[in-house]
Formats: sequence, C-alpha cells, structure tokens
Amino acid sequence: MFLRLTHVTRYDYSQPVAFAPHALYLRPRETPRQRLHDFKLDITPAPRRIATSDAEDNALDWAWFSPELTATRLEFRSEFMVETLDTNPFDFFLKPSALKFPFIYDDAERYALAPCLALPRGSDSTQLRAWFADHLPTPPADTTTLLTALNSAVHASLAYTRRDEPGIQTPTETLSLRSGSCRDYAVFLIAVCRHLGLAARFVSGYLHEPPAPGIQNPNSPTMHAWAEIYLPGAGWRGLDPTRGIFCDDAFVAVAHTSLAESVNPIQGGFFSSIPATSTLYTHLTIDRL
Repeated sequence: MFLRLTHVTRYDYSQPVAFAPHALYLRPRETPRQRLHDFKLDITPAPRRIATSDAEDNALDWAWFSPELTATRLEFRSEFMVETLDTNPFDFFLKPSALKFPFIYDDAERYALAPCLALPRGSDSTQLRAWFADHLPTPPADTTTLLTALNSAVHASLAYTRRDEPGIQTPTETLSLRSGSCRDYAVFLIAVCRHLGLAARFVSGYLHEPPAPGIQNPNSPTMHAWAEIYLPGAGWRGLDPTRGIFCDDAFVAVAHTSLAESVNPIQGGFFSSIPATSTLYTHLTIDRL
C-alpha cells in the first residue's frame, strides 16, 4: 500500500520566546516491510538541522535554534510517501523451539533483548499475574494463538479514551482506570508480555483507517501507538491492542523503543524572561494513493 502523509504541529506563544534544541522522531523507519520513498520536513522559524540516529537506531533529527532568535510561533510540517508491504501479518515462520509457549530465547537473543524483557515502570507483577489468570485461565499452548488471544483480551478489558495531554499511564494506573489511550493500551500489553517472558517494545507511528461508509464527519486522524513482540524466527511482529489485531500494511512505524516515553515525536522547550503560555495545534492527513 502506498500512503501519502502530511503532519503539521504548531505551537503559538503569548509573547516572543527563544527555543531550546528539539529532538524530532518524525521520519518513518525503513525496514524490509516498509519503504520510505520521500520525506520532507519544514520547520518555521528555520533552525540548524542535523540528521542522526538514536541508541535504538531510530531516525532522529535535531533542530538547533539560534540563541538570539525569538518568535511567537513554532511550526513543524512533515510530508512523506511510504510503501507498506505487510499485507498478511501472519506471513512468518517460527523457530521450532518457539512454536509452543512458554519458550526460551537463546543466549544471544536474551543479551540483545534485555531492555525489552524488564517490566515497565509502574508495573506490579502480582496484578499482572492476576489479570492474566482472570482473562486467560486456560492459555493456548500455540505461541501465535496465545498472542492473538492475549491481544484480544487487552482490547476487550479496557475502554478507549482519547487523551491529548502528554504522558503515558503506568500499567497499574491503566488497570485501575480500566481505560486509556492507544499508548496506554500498548504499554499495558508490553507489561503483560514481559511478565510472561516475552520481549516487547513500544512503537510510535501512524494508522491508515478510512472512515466507515456513511460517516459524514469522521474524527481527524492522529498519531498512533502499538507494541511489537520478538518471536524467534519471525523477528519483531506488531500487535495493536487498541483494535485487538496484528499490525498489517495500514500501519506506518516511525520509532520503536524499550522505554515508551523516549520517542515522543517532538521533544523540546522554550525560554522566556517573563511567563508565557503556549497553544498546541495539530493536523494530520493520510491518503492512500
């Protein structure tokens, strides 16, 4: 599937302010299942820009602003075309050792996956064990079937709430509230998987979801989040607990991480000698070509 995306994020300030360096996770990943055909990023006012990668090999763009520069508006506009190839999310093979759950990662895998096996901040093993026993009292032995059931159980047990404020709920908070945004769903699934000994990581990106027929004023699209689980032989496979499905070619991955809070799309701050307020505006369009 070919998709064209335009993503605008704008901050309006109550008075002229200066800007700290900004870290930007806006450039999509390039993998065997996703090809980036073009990418354009415009920033106003214009900074010095450096393209690099972070410790987990995500594309990271730095924006460095002159100390003398002040403005009442800061805008980031990314436009790109991406080709997604994962039309069948179940088109993979598992090593014989991983066909049945539980399985054990080999020494090299465990060494590399260590950050993705540690429980997320705010997790309680007793709560996770109780949740799993309550929702999957007789878990399937087949690994893929188990993950399908687990993903569906998280989807069914929580109520979706769109949250525009920053931050991610801890798994304990999500259990208490029984609700959350897509990023909260993802972190909760990651916590349950890591509790079971499955390596899991957080993914930030986009989802192409055409409005249902007859919907006149659908909600505008926003950035999305999901989880990836590492399966020996299959590699990292995406699961979206917000919808209870494996990720297919409608998903556009931007950044992955063992620590969900570290890949917020735009990270930075501003300076002002007197108190200043800011207003956030975002607009995203996703079109299938």
